Amino acid sequence: MTTPSFLRKLQEHVPNSTQLVGFLTLIISGGILLLLTGLTLTAIILGLIFFTPLVLISSPIWVPVGTVLFIAIAGFLSVCGFGVATLASLSWLYRYIRGLHPPGSDRVDYARSRIADTASHVKDYAREYGGYLHNKVKDAAPGA
Repeated sequence: MTTPSFLRKLQEHVPNSTQLVGFLTLIISGGILLLLTGLTLTAIILGLIFFTPLVLISSPIWVPVGTVLFIAIAGFLSVCGFGVATLASLSWLYRYIRGLHPPGSDRVDYARSRIADTASHVKDYAREYGGYLHNKVKDAAPGA
């Protein structure tokens, strides 16, 4: 009695042809990728076995060459980076001078006004304090 119900449930869950093709595609693709992974690992291990002695024997040549190449490439990339930064800052400055309000120009304007205010206060304070010192010098040395 349980067998017919089991067979009926099994027939209800039978995949249709689209699901079957998708499953077969998945299995075939997975098998191909697994084969390629095995071939890649085999090639890497064989390459290490064959080329490690050559690398060890010729390492006195490779270390200085690698150092020179590293320094040359690092210098070139640094110069390129500084060039890009210079162009970006000059472009920003050009837009700022032309009045096009590039990003951050409000902060520059605020800093400029703060510096001007501080310089004005320092100038006023120096006048007051300088006059005070000038009077003290006259008191200390009346002929001066």
